[in-house]
Amino acid sequence: MKKINKNLLLLLLSTVAFFSGCKQDTIGPLENSTTVPGQVSNVSVTNGPGNATLTFSLPNDKDLLYVKAVYNLSNGQEMEVKSSYYGNSLLVEGFGDTNEHEVKIYAVSRSEVASAPYVIKVKPLENPIWGVYRSLKAVADFGGLNFKATNPSKADLSIEVFVQSKGKYVPTSKNIYTAAIDIDQSVRGLDTLTQKFAIRIRDRWLNYTDTLFATLKPLYETTIPKSTYKEVILPGDSPQEYSNTGVSKMWDGNIIDWPSVCLTKPGVLVPQWVTFDLGKLATLSRIVIWNYPEYLNAGRTYYYGGNLKEFEVWGTDSPPADGSYNNWVLLGKYNSQKPSKSAYGVQTSEDYAFANAGISYNFAVGLKKVRYLRIKSINNWQGTTFMSVSEVQVYGDPR
Repeated sequence: MKKINKNLLLLLLSTVAFFSGCKQDTIGPLENSTTVPGQVSNVSVTNGPGNATLTFSLPNDKDLLYVKAVYNLSNGQEMEVKSSYYGNSLLVEGFGDTNEHEVKIYAVSRSEVASAPYVIKVKPLENPIWGVYRSLKAVADFGGLNFKATNPSKADLSIEVFVQSKGKYVPTSKNIYTAAIDIDQSVRGLDTLTQKFAIRIRDRWLNYTDTLFATLKPLYETTIPKSTYKEVILPGDSPQEYSNTGVSKMWDGNIIDWPSVCLTKPGVLVPQWVTFDLGKLATLSRIVIWNYPEYLNAGRTYYYGGNLKEFEVWGTDSPPADGSYNNWVLLGKYNSQKPSKSAYGVQTSEDYAFANAGISYNFAVGLKKVRYLRIKSINNWQGTTFMSVSEVQVYGDPR
């Protein structure tokens, strides 16, 4: 019994010694020194659209950890950007005007001790949102509005749409978010009545342009029901690769499973096309296409293989029996892009969601009524011409 008590006492003493020897982990500076680092030097400024690039020489300080710039935007928001001791430049951005702005540059040590500030003035060029605003054209579109503009700086921006209700403009939640150079996008789901709209452009730092006002009447649009679609086989149309795939699989309601796909011949290297009948004449507004997601990397991948990349859609009210393009009109020519712009075979969650929801391709406003459509593949994502399309849905005005 005494031996057991003695062992227990030793265990308790060891435990106390262990915990008394432990130190609580704290998050803090890498080192503990009060030495103030030197300032950066040889600072130069290159003003850009809504931003400025600062280039500098680092102080000769072994404890230097990073350099930071601190500045304020016009709305009072304080901004801070950092560069490690491996770099010699900083980008200060988010400016909504072309006024002079004061920037303070600090060298910071491993002990988080900052140098005296090096104060410099920047004078940014015009924010890109203003060039986009001046080029912006808003017109009535099927079920909504279409916006065209140029954005040469590829600035991340939002086109915000407001509609007048009870004497004041209220948000529509139909905003467009884009960084495209050539903006050509539509918002839909708006009432087809003449309405007063207000449109403005915003960047991610909450800089706003003036407001563009327009009175527009969205055009009527409805789905052209798939129950009336029929396959049409004309001379020159591309045959299927397998007997269990087919053009009619593009309106069976299945967007993902094999063999619910229109799959033409992979071995044919010239442009390929298929033709189908909508069952009724209509002024068409757009077509939504669901490409077939290939099995890749233990998952399903769009923007791959025979998925449509560069293609055309043609329409006619009466297709020639010889299969030629006589009496056909070009409804649209398209070049599909991934939202992420990532490499071939690479797919982000955003890429997948975008394609899985169906990609909408607009037709020009004012075209004649058509009944028959032809999808022509010029280049697929693989770099050949066969197509693998799971589903289509056509919209327009059949009245």
